[in-house]
Amino acid sequence: MEKLSQPVKGIFFDLGWTLLYPPSGDWEFTEPAKKLFNWEVYSSLPRERVAAARKTANDYFPPRHKLSTLEEEYQQMLHYYSIFAGELPELGVTRQDIETVAGEKVYQSRHTFELFEDSIPTLEALKAKGYKLGVISDTWPSILPVLDEFGLPPYFDTLTYSFQVGCFKPDPRMFQDALDKLGLPPQECVFVDDTLKNLEGISALGVQPVLITAKPEADTCPPGMASIEKISQLLELL
Repeated sequence: MEKLSQPVKGIFFDLGWTLLYPPSGDWEFTEPAKKLFNWEVYSSLPRERVAAARKTANDYFPPRHKLSTLEEEYQQMLHYYSIFAGELPELGVTRQDIETVAGEKVYQSRHTFELFEDSIPTLEALKAKGYKLGVISDTWPSILPVLDEFGLPPYFDTLTYSFQVGCFKPDPRMFQDALDKLGLPPQECVFVDDTLKNLEGISALGVQPVLITAKPEADTCPPGMASIEKISQLLELL
């Protein structure tokens, strides 16, 4: 296990595939949503077309990501699923299907998330050791009641959400927001994330990166970067 280069006082966490995971394996589509989007047909389509459809739909979000209400999120999700369905007409998705899936995503958001079993014990151990903890996550307003249900907010000193900042990682504004709130020198901080480009972005500001490889088809850790397979291994790394 690659060691960290400097002593650590503050730790930032991504949420998805770090502390939380999607039970369906897909952040945008729960199991009920997959049925409505005819996932058997979806799975038979060329991967290039599927990837292109995802990208076209995802490209809708960045210019309009500053939002605060569930209704704003719902309208964005309607557009997202409409674009996606339009790119793959073979799925035979109806407007009613789109409204149902968007409604579940926003107003029944607990269906999208599950907590890794070692998340709470790890956070408790880190707090007991005196570390300052923060979140840096690309997410939407509907995450807030989910985090409350899981009991996560009390563990964190700072919270940086993309929908509040108005941009996604690796935009430096996300990282600077988190650093300003935590109030520690970057070199005394660590960021745990499952995406290499995000870690490369924050390391340019001096924060020590840690790649977590819990998700399927995880990014490959480059030489010299610390990595863990699950969040409880962070305790060994520190």
